[in-house]
Amino acid sequence: MQLLLYECFSGIAGDMNLGALIDVGVPEEHLRSELSQLNLEGEYQLTVSRGSKQGISGTLATVSCRPSNAHRHFPDIRRMIESSELSDSVARRSVQIFENLAEAEARVHNISRDEVHFHEVGAIDAIVDIVGASICLEYLKPDSIACGPIELGSGMVKCEHGLMPVPAPATAELLLDRPTTRGRVDGEATTPTGAAILSATVDSFEVPNNLRVKRIGYGLGQKDFEVPNVLRVSLAQMEPELAYESNMEIECNIDDMTPEAIGTLFEQLLEEGALDVFVTPILMKKSRPAHRITVLARQDKAEHLIGSVLRGTTTLGVRTHSVTKHMVPRQILNVQTRYGSVRVKIAKLSSSETKWKVEHEDLARLAREEGLQYLEVKRKIEEDVRTELSQSE
Repeated sequence: MQLLLYECFSGIAGDMNLGALIDVGVPEEHLRSELSQLNLEGEYQLTVSRGSKQGISGTLATVSCRPSNAHRHFPDIRRMIESSELSDSVARRSVQIFENLAEAEARVHNISRDEVHFHEVGAIDAIVDIVGASICLEYLKPDSIACGPIELGSGMVKCEHGLMPVPAPATAELLLDRPTTRGRVDGEATTPTGAAILSATVDSFEVPNNLRVKRIGYGLGQKDFEVPNVLRVSLAQMEPELAYESNMEIECNIDDMTPEAIGTLFEQLLEEGALDVFVTPILMKKSRPAHRITVLARQDKAEHLIGSVLRGTTTLGVRTHSVTKHMVPRQILNVQTRYGSVRVKIAKLSSSETKWKVEHEDLARLAREEGLQYLEVKRKIEEDVRTELSQSE
């Protein structure tokens, strides 16, 4: 599973985001070609160059617009995007980002979303940043997007309505209930456009631990702060996180009990909460055939099950030791087959490797119901399951 991770330790702005996504692998030519579908030639200039901030090398993307006093409302921008030659997925994501931004501005000013207007220069700048972000994300095609805490900055910022405290009101609205930090940057670290992009595209604001980072990109900001004004994005593979469970293993050797008695004890221990019970043939001293009874128990059940083994067998003592059980993530899916629905246990071994097994009880039940041999039903059902799972990947 491929993850795109945002690390906004110096905040995020629309141009920083473009620079970071180009730096992590989106071809500049692809971005320019797709942006041309907006038919805004002559209204903006996108400059892409290499640079560094406090020794960190990255990509600087700058959107320059010609001066204008005109305004565009949200419905105008939506029509422009939806009537363009952009792909449906890019257009949908772009409209969603703009919709989040317009709704935040509407809440701040107590007006309807459609009444929100963007000054022409700001509108063109935001259109390029937002549509550009959607183009880049479509190119990278991450399975999921995550983001850590977002630095907002500190002090005051000059807005259309005068000086405002950082974060700008729209930024604050967009990042409600999101993890943020303040004070690392003297000034505005996260802009409304950057916040809108995150609000509409990020799947999780928690950073997973089980990552194998493949590529890193840095987008440079326009300003200089005491901390490096860069946005870091990483492409990583998410590895399944093994679950760990501490259990107790209880053992004893038996050479003077009948198989019937051992079988009865086997069932009793499982009914009393044992995780597993198994019997191993062994050869004891004096070449005497015997059985080793092993019981796997949770820590809170161990004492009770030790008593059951001592009372239910001829042994005079048991051995115990703690064991750690490592478990891969698994899930149970119901899959429809030619004979009916079966439960399939799927275990995820890595980001690209899984294994699965059809529940035996379902195979046996369907074989009885169909009056067919178990192995024949098993083979055909596994064919159906394999086909179904390959289509859902």
